[in-house]
Amino acid sequence: MLQLDPAQLPQATRELRLQVREFLAQHMPKDHRLNSDFTSGYDPEFSQLLGAQGWLGMTWPQQYGGHQRSFLERYVVTEELLASGAPVTAHWISDRQTGPLLLKFGSEQQREKYLPEICAGRCFFSIGMSEPNAGSDLAAIRTTAVPTEGGWLLNGTKLWSSGAHLNHFMIALVRTAPQSDNRHAGMSQFIIDLKSPDIDIRTIRNIVGNEDFSEVHFTDTFVPATALVGTAGNGWQQVTSELAFERSGPERFLSTFRVFAEFIRLFEHSPTTLEAAALGRITAHLMTLRHMSISVASMLEAGKIPGTEAALVKELGNTFEKLLPEICRLAAPLDVDKSRFDDAYRDSLLLSPSFTLRGGTREIMRGVIARGLGIR
Repeated sequence: MLQLDPAQLPQATRELRLQVREFLAQHMPKDHRLNSDFTSGYDPEFSQLLGAQGWLGMTWPQQYGGHQRSFLERYVVTEELLASGAPVTAHWISDRQTGPLLLKFGSEQQREKYLPEICAGRCFFSIGMSEPNAGSDLAAIRTTAVPTEGGWLLNGTKLWSSGAHLNHFMIALVRTAPQSDNRHAGMSQFIIDLKSPDIDIRTIRNIVGNEDFSEVHFTDTFVPATALVGTAGNGWQQVTSELAFERSGPERFLSTFRVFAEFIRLFEHSPTTLEAAALGRITAHLMTLRHMSISVASMLEAGKIPGTEAALVKELGNTFEKLLPEICRLAAPLDVDKSRFDDAYRDSLLLSPSFTLRGGTREIMRGVIARGLGIR
């Protein structure tokens, strides 16, 4: 059953929102090219500044360096960072999903070692899920880990791992038992030190020359027994829980927000009928998705795992953020300086193919939604 109950941000979050805006006015890197996509700016120094403000690990217990604030307060900070185009890439995965995963399934040793460093903006994680010939079908992974003295030996390849050539660690989903009739059985998660000399990391250059993704190759790579996250064989249940955090946030519909902001600047206070129609259409979509996303955040606050609802936000959000730039382009006036709008629009075109791939393809999302509704 689908549950998206109405939820509102508390009045107290208004002051927090203003604090974030003031911080950004003072500390936004001057040479950073504005873009609302969370993959567009790797800046460890900026991440450390956020950590010093208490805006990383916001919902985590204080004993691990967190601040025990609400998911809705975290939502406000996330929303402001994305809308402003802040460079959040370095800490994004660690803060969004690595920390919550370790809080739920990690050992006490793992929590004490990694969580305070994540909160301080000094420890960055990559995702080790996708593999060659597996796509978004995680049940098709073939990377293996076999027991050895004192730990495990890993063999296989992880693909499309964002920032693996820059980050410190990866949480990898691998097979610790042969595949059986139950495709979801026999998987486990491990914390991998990406600076280990026996790991081969090769960057992947995209069509415009950037190198954001990597292939990570394991050949008899040793990981200690303490690197196992949770219980051996429970990897599928753990990664499903992790994906609920990945799929429901405002990053799933704000990736092209800067295009919208620059579009509004083009006509200022006197839009034509066409411009006003585009403005109304985008705003209606945006506010609906925002309410849905806040509802999911409120469920996370209540300790629920809204997998179906998160998948729905991602599916609808990805469609919207691909459509938004084209609506703006068709309605944009011709007789004004559009240089900033054009820059944001071109960036959105380069990024948009990834929107419906990362975090699970459109087909995977629709399957998750169908199963959640009991129609598949």
